[in-house]
Amino acid sequence: MSPDAATGLSNAAQQPNPSRFDPTFTQHVLDTMGPKTTERNRVVLGALIRHIHDFAREVELSIDEWMAGVQFVNAVGAIYEASGKTRNESHRVSDILGLETLVDEIAHKIVAEGDVDPTSSAILGPFWSPNAPFRENGGTIIQNPAPNGRVCLMHGVISDLVTGKPIPGAVFDIWQASSNGKYDFQDPDNQTPNNLRGKFRADENGKYWFYCYHPTAYSLPTDGPSYTLLQMMDRHPMRPAHIHIMVTHPEYKGCTTQLYPKDDQWLATDTVFAVKDDLVVDFTPLQGDDKAEIELNYNVILAPKDYKGKAF
Repeated sequence: MSPDAATGLSNAAQQPNPSRFDPTFTQHVLDTMGPKTTERNRVVLGALIRHIHDFAREVELSIDEWMAGVQFVNAVGAIYEASGKTRNESHRVSDILGLETLVDEIAHKIVAEGDVDPTSSAILGPFWSPNAPFRENGGTIIQNPAPNGRVCLMHGVISDLVTGKPIPGAVFDIWQASSNGKYDFQDPDNQTPNNLRGKFRADENGKYWFYCYHPTAYSLPTDGPSYTLLQMMDRHPMRPAHIHIMVTHPEYKGCTTQLYPKDDQWLATDTVFAVKDDLVVDFTPLQGDDKAEIELNYNVILAPKDYKGKAF
C-alpha cells in the first residue's frame, strides 16, 4: 500500500461514517417547508438547515454540547434584555466569528475595471447613530475635551471612481470613541450626546476638513457571552484604534468603513477582522495650527450607483 493510500485510509477513519445516520432525515426536514415559503427564504433557510445538520454530523455533536449552545444563545438574549436592549451581544458574536466582515464584503466588494479601486468598506459596528448633527467644515466633533486626547486635523477630497472628479455635496459622517475607549452613550458621565460625532458636507471641490481625535484602541466587553466565546478560542478582545466613517451621495454607492493608525499593535489580530490594507493610515505631525498637533489626509473614492466593476 502506498503512503498516500495509507494516509487516505487514516483520514477516512477519522471522519464520521455517514451510514450511521439516517440519510433521509435532512431532506425530510427541508420538505416540511410549505408552499407559502418565499423563494429567498427557501434558499436561505434550506442552506442553513443543510449546513447545520452537516456540522452536527461532522463533529458528532453531543447532547451536552448542543445544550451548551442553547444556553449560550439564551445568555446572548438575556444580556440584551437586561441592558434595556442597548447591548447587542448577537452583533458582537457575529463580529468575532468574522461573519459581519464576510457579509460586508459580499454586499460591497467592487473590483474596478481600471487601476484605481473605490475605497474599501468595513463593518458598520454597533455604535453608529443616525442623529449625528451636521457641522461646518473646519469645525470640531470634540464637545467634551478628554484627558490625553490628541487633537487631529482630518481632511481630504471625495472623488468619482470613473472620472476622478470631485463630488460636491457628498456627506462625510464620522464617529469615534474618546481617549478612554468609550463612545458617547457608553460614557454619559463624561460625554454629552453626539460627542465625537458629526456630518460634514463636501464643498464645491469635494473637500472636507474638521478636528477630531487620534483614535484609541479598546476592548470588547469582557463580562458577557461574546467574551466567553473568545476565551474558548484563546483570543484577545482588542480592537485596534480606529475612526468610523460613512460617506454618501445620492448618485453614488455609499462607503461605510474604518481607518486605522499604521502603528497600532492590534492591526494583525483585530478581534472582528475588519482591517484592510488601504484603510491603514499615517497620522503625521502638524505645524502652524494651534488647534491640533497631528493631521490625517484621507481621500475617499466612490463608485457611481450604476457602476458594475470588473466581471468575473
